Amino acid sequence: MVAAEKSLRNKSEGLDAVDQALIALLSENARLPTAELARSVGLSAPSIAERLRRLEENGVVKGYRVEIDPKALGYTLTAIVRIRPLPGQLHAVEKLLVESPEVVECDKVTGEDCYVARYLLRSIEELDPILERIAQRAQTSTSIVKTSPVKRRLPPTG
Repeated sequence: MVAAEKSLRNKSEGLDAVDQALIALLSENARLPTAELARSVGLSAPSIAERLRRLEENGVVKGYRVEIDPKALGYTLTAIVRIRPLPGQLHAVEKLLVESPEVVECDKVTGEDCYVARYLLRSIEELDPILERIAQRAQTSTSIVKTSPVKRRLPPTG
């Protein structure tokens, strides 16, 4: 077993019911005060603060994030673009993706395509110029998201 896998496995095995409850509560609202977290799980605030510190130090909790509704900012469309770089263009395509502010998420994947990128767009008219920038270096296949029945969620902690 690779050391990193063993380390991650040990971290997840170390989560007791209280840690799991804290993670679930924070995933719903990362701004919950320590006192409210303590009341919810039946422990003292200092005990909860120590548990949160330990979860952070162990890399289980990597940060606290704000969730923004893209539509509130005028982004009405989400496009999923599968990208297959042309020969010799892998690094140039990756650089282009990293530097594109419209890309809100991107995975390097196995299979015929090398990247799957999620773009937020204000209108369908924004899509062609984005794809044209990539077309010089890669083949693309694009899908427009209709709905997202499963939103990004935490992996099971138990």
